[in-house]
Amino acid sequence: QVQLVESGGGLVEAGGSLRLSCAASGRTFSSYTMGWFRQAPGKEREFVAAINWSASRTNYADSVKGRFIISRDNAKNTEYLQMNSLKPEDTAVYYCAAGSAPVGYYGVSQYDYWGQGTQVTVSS
Repeated sequence: QVQLVESGGGLVEAGGSLRLSCAASGRTFSSYTMGWFRQAPGKEREFVAAINWSASRTNYADSVKGRFIISRDNAKNTEYLQMNSLKPEDTAVYYCAAGSAPVGYYGVSQYDYWGQGTQVTVSS
């Protein structure tokens, strides 16, 4: 079992930055692919980024590529999402997830564990 807790969300002006963190419990954190997803009101949950267990591979949605950076620290059981050049369309609840999904997988079904989400609001 892995429990995930996100933090770092908030309100920021367009062009600003935020850093999300996801703290995981459980000794097997380092064996999982970690991902970030987001869900805006009235929309489906969508893939944002993923990182493999060793942090040697990452993958990003086209909408965030070049602006967001995913990372992880297995010694701290923590995953991060550095979000730069934020846009109003980035406004959503952001979720971290852990699972056996390949890094290149964009869906939700191969992620077994989810956090409760943290709200990110970008004002124009």
